[in-house]
Amino acid sequence: MTLQLLDVIYNRSSCRDFLDKPVDDWAIENLLEALRRAPSAGNIQPWHFFVILNQEIKERLAKAAYGQNFIAKAPIVFVVCANPIMSSLGYGKRGRSLYCIQDTAAATENLLIAAEAMGLAGCWVGAFNEEEAAKALNLSHYLRPVAIVPIGYPKKKRGPTHKKPMDEIVTIIK
Repeated sequence: MTLQLLDVIYNRSSCRDFLDKPVDDWAIENLLEALRRAPSAGNIQPWHFFVILNQEIKERLAKAAYGQNFIAKAPIVFVVCANPIMSSLGYGKRGRSLYCIQDTAAATENLLIAAEAMGLAGCWVGAFNEEEAAKALNLSHYLRPVAIVPIGYPKKKRGPTHKKPMDEIVTIIK
């Protein structure tokens, strides 16, 4: 049973410490479906998703992420890649430089929300050397790694993290 959507969103927080427990195929399939169902500019879907179970590749990704070793310790790691060329075919320079990034960001958030709803947890890692990550995955020249997302069962209960007050981050224009 999953939590109500707003509860999932409000309670989600990044997790870097996972149980040594595999993520089953049903969960992986549902996480992939959540990625696939993300919105994208013009419904172009300029992405490719990698599911990493191979320990050596996870270690290479952790190294590419400047030694964030929790990546290698996760049972599963997703790498979300953008296809800027595909976006540029529909939207030119703006598609290449912005829309493909926005689209993969939406997919990555879907992944994290779906994981939370299923009792899993993850962490959106954006601090990594793109070239090293691309080499670790033997990526085609047209794919750009945008997010490394380790996923697993959290070792300890997490709660919501501190967020800035609304009056600091919101302007309502009437």
